[in-house]
Amino acid sequence: MKTKDFAMTTIFLAIVLLCAFTPLGFIHLGVIKATIIHIPIIIASIILGPKIGAFLGLVFGITSIINNTIAPTLLSFAFSPVIPVLGTDQGSFWALFIAIVPRVIVGVIPYYLYKAIKMAFKKAKEKQALFIAGLISTFIHTFLVMGSIALLFYDAYAEAVQADGFVGIIIAIFSVFLTNGITEAILAAFLTAMIAPPLLKLAKKGA
Repeated sequence: MKTKDFAMTTIFLAIVLLCAFTPLGFIHLGVIKATIIHIPIIIASIILGPKIGAFLGLVFGITSIINNTIAPTLLSFAFSPVIPVLGTDQGSFWALFIAIVPRVIVGVIPYYLYKAIKMAFKKAKEKQALFIAGLISTFIHTFLVMGSIALLFYDAYAEAVQADGFVGIIIAIFSVFLTNGITEAILAAFLTAMIAPPLLKLAKKGA
């Protein structure tokens, strides 16, 4: 790894850790925690590539496990194997999948999304491509996390959100999309479009 890339990776790592272990990164919404930690991961993926993005996503996943273990909410059983699943007296190792896999994926897909958008829409400006990549990446992350929770912890999730049957769970998931999901996506899209361009120029210098 080039010294410049290593330095940028270290900076992104520091931002992820700062967000993870301060109120900046996790916003408590009662049942679940909204997060902005995925934003520096999206930007890092686009600038430094999917391998660095995946590494930062892994760090995000590990911090999510730690945070949900130390300061649990109603859905923390889905992010920490230490927290008992609702209706039981023990945790589940599926929590490791939910906490880590979607976060690693969100470190990989922005790079390829950005490249694909640039190729498919050659007249699209760089900021437009970055905006769309940030937006779609965040929606995918939210879908993977919430979908995995509903699939792997169906009964416990229904109890946590007081949903009555399959329709109630679908409504609960869409409620998350329409609240923190859309907010996270728009914020990620805007910040990616604003922050990434000068960093891309810096990364290309001396490449």
